[in-house]
Amino acid sequence: MTVWRDVIGQDTAVATLHRAANDPDAMTHAWLLTGPPGSGRSVAARAFAAALQCPNGGCGECRECRTAMDGSHADVDVIATEGLSIKVALVRDLVQLAALRPSVGRWRIIIVEDADRLTAFSDAPANALLKALEEPTPRTVWILCAPSVEDVIITLRSRSRHVRLRTPPAEAVAELLQRRDGVDAPMALYAARAAQSHVGLARRLARDEGARIRRREVISLAGKIRGVGHAIDAASDLAKIAEDESGAASTERDASERQRLMEVLGADPTARTQPPHIRSQLAALEKEQKARATRYSRDVLDRSLLDLLSIYRDALVLHTGAPIDLVNQDAMAAVQQLAQATSPEELLHAIDAIGTARERIGLNVNPLLALEAMALSLRLPS
Repeated sequence: MTVWRDVIGQDTAVATLHRAANDPDAMTHAWLLTGPPGSGRSVAARAFAAALQCPNGGCGECRECRTAMDGSHADVDVIATEGLSIKVALVRDLVQLAALRPSVGRWRIIIVEDADRLTAFSDAPANALLKALEEPTPRTVWILCAPSVEDVIITLRSRSRHVRLRTPPAEAVAELLQRRDGVDAPMALYAARAAQSHVGLARRLARDEGARIRRREVISLAGKIRGVGHAIDAASDLAKIAEDESGAASTERDASERQRLMEVLGADPTARTQPPHIRSQLAALEKEQKARATRYSRDVLDRSLLDLLSIYRDALVLHTGAPIDLVNQDAMAAVQQLAQATSPEELLHAIDAIGTARERIGLNVNPLLALEAMALSLRLPS
């Protein structure tokens, strides 16, 4: 059993990273791991870090492997923002950290899981990182993760070695769920297909009945949008699904964080007003929580749009007769109904409309407006 056991369906990428961890001539100071959401970029990055620290090249059993994989290794730092962007101040701190020699391991390794968010609103964070990649420190390794090379500015990707991951087969994801999470075989295969091989989403679908119900509600919208009123209602439903899930995920956590901060600051939670220094700390926490909730809501919304897109994709597969597995085999009646009601051209138009909505929301357009414009394009022919 090695550190690569959970990096599924990525034989070429694993071969490249394994060779670099064991052959100094194949090693470099900066790596860029790209792949679609759910392909396992972060898992591959942690496995690579473990293999670099391991005296046996990634055995998966030693202390170095275990601590690097679980995030507790002193010389492996994992950066993953819960906001909409990575702040320039954090990047400058990372650059200073990268200049230090490793304390206990063979390498100092910095993993940036959301490298695409270095340039979400400004190029300043990416430019702050550029100098560290141009003038690398010996024994320091940067591992950047992003959906595609286009999501990282050219000055960073030109100084990094690119390793591309692909979408793993649904069967491989199902096998992982059975082996790692104890999910029974039928549920594992359903979740893998419904999640379109996104490992994290598949795990959630397999374990959370609420997530499965919400997904069924989303794909059912395709057969309900027949007029302008239906379109507006569908857009509102999608926005509410994202808002409710985001609220459910953040309410308890936000309250716990606030209580913990008050305890650290020695504040009286029953006081009507707090001293200025405590108010400023609470305001900063609330700002961070709001940014995190916004990102989570948009991530949920994007997943919902991918679920919705999948039923139009399946209907198009039925039209063409292509020998391709359907994503929504459990909702075959809805897929057939949509295929009978629409032409291939109309299905392609719908798929384009959903893609445009995703792009607009990613560019900070008001989500509800983007959803309404999309839903109007999804109206079924009369």
